[in-house]
Amino acid sequence: MKTKLLALFLLAGSTMFAAHVVVGVGVGVPGPAYYGYGYGYAMPYAPPVLPPAGYIAPAPGPGYAYVGGYYYPYGGRYAYRPGYWARLPYAGAYWVGPRYYGGRYYRGYWRR
Repeated sequence: MKTKLLALFLLAGSTMFAAHVVVGVGVGVPGPAYYGYGYGYAMPYAPPVLPPAGYIAPAPGPGYAYVGGYYYPYGGRYAYRPGYWARLPYAGAYWVGPRYYGGRYYRGYWRR
């Protein structure tokens, strides 16, 4: 009886704590361009024309850069993100705005 109980615990323990391996395969258009690299979002049309620039408040302090408003893909259409002040991620960084080229939308990114 003890042997059968020990075998049951060993068998149950080995299946409960066994390592699992998961393999995923993606099919379709490559993902978004992170930090300016990659293929971008496939969009059938260009974003709308940006509204005219209005009043921009002064910088909240040193080490901030203004990121102008831009349109970005959202659910098959474009949504507008108003301009804002952002803290520089590292010294000497500047913002490269998003762009639409060749049927693809490329995200904005920080650059040295």
